[in-house]
Amino acid sequence: MTNEPVSREAARAVALLAKVLDLTLAELDLSASQYRLLVYLREKPAAATALAQLLDVSRPSLTALVDGLVARGFVVREPDAHDRRRVTHQISDAGLAAASLADTAVQERLAELLGHLEQPEAEGAAHGLELCLAAILASRAAKAGT
Repeated sequence: MTNEPVSREAARAVALLAKVLDLTLAELDLSASQYRLLVYLREKPAAATALAQLLDVSRPSLTALVDGLVARGFVVREPDAHDRRRVTHQISDAGLAAASLADTAVQERLAELLGHLEQPEAEGAAHGLELCLAAILASRAAKAGT
């Protein structure tokens, strides 16, 4: 460990975890971006601009991403009741089921990985991931407030 707040090993772990996520989701025929989109839409419906900002992608990239999920029946585009030019994206029942399956697959894969550690370390690592989520959400909220 170095004097830096985050070690090189921690940074490498994030890169390797991203690959683990990619491989786990690929077994369900989902990409990480598709999974993130489903997770966001599970929270609430959103317009394309908001989704592009959340995913940090361009509008054309978002359109391609959504098109694939619409074709699979996971996302539904609905005209906005107040603005006919605006479209709201909602997760469908099939999308909810796909997101739930993905959640379970990722949880099981992480549990399998953490199973190679002693119980207190595994619990600490899982808690560390939860803290990372809290930091990401706090950072997102702070950016939205500015």
